[in-house]
Amino acid sequence: MAPPTIAEILEPYVHRPEDVERIAFREHEPPVEIIAPNAQDWAEAFNALRNRIIAALGDTAVAVHHTGSTSVPDLPAKDIIDIDLVVKDSTDEASYVDKLEQAGFKFTLREPAWHQHRFFYTYDPRAVNLHVWSPDSPEVARHQIFRERLLRSPEDLARYREAKELAASQTRADGGVVQDYNYRKEETIRQILTNAFKELGYI
Repeated sequence: MAPPTIAEILEPYVHRPEDVERIAFREHEPPVEIIAPNAQDWAEAFNALRNRIIAALGDTAVAVHHTGSTSVPDLPAKDIIDIDLVVKDSTDEASYVDKLEQAGFKFTLREPAWHQHRFFYTYDPRAVNLHVWSPDSPEVARHQIFRERLLRSPEDLARYREAKELAASQTRADGGVVQDYNYRKEETIRQILTNAFKELGYI
């Protein structure tokens, strides 16, 4: 599979709940709680998880990326490690689903309309969101571009920190869940991605 084009990276995805194919449900929803940065612990946790995934999949695992707020030093975050796992073909579930489940990750949903995304999670020994993609997925590139922008831009880092804290506070006040929290951050994420795309010369 060829890597995504710039046009594909620039194309935003609109989440449609009706496109989600539910495989299973979480035992419980993680709390919408933002904690102080813990960069060393989060980095060590990711490295252990990366080794666990590679041991389970071997060369089926093309790349394993730490993503999300726990991958950015000095950024408050939910105490959940987000991982983008790139496999040779995410539609070839026989090549990785059973192996990941044997390694303790629970297959929860597939989203064919969202670049053939598959989602796993675990709470053992800590909370992890594991996203599975193919090499041609633009979403992996977008996640890395967003992370790199936060690492380079103190202004966008501060903007995102403020948006996260406000979204978490509003979501807790409303009795909402993580998806509500994510929706509340979307406009800020779009603004930061736009800044990143301009910096890269994509737009």
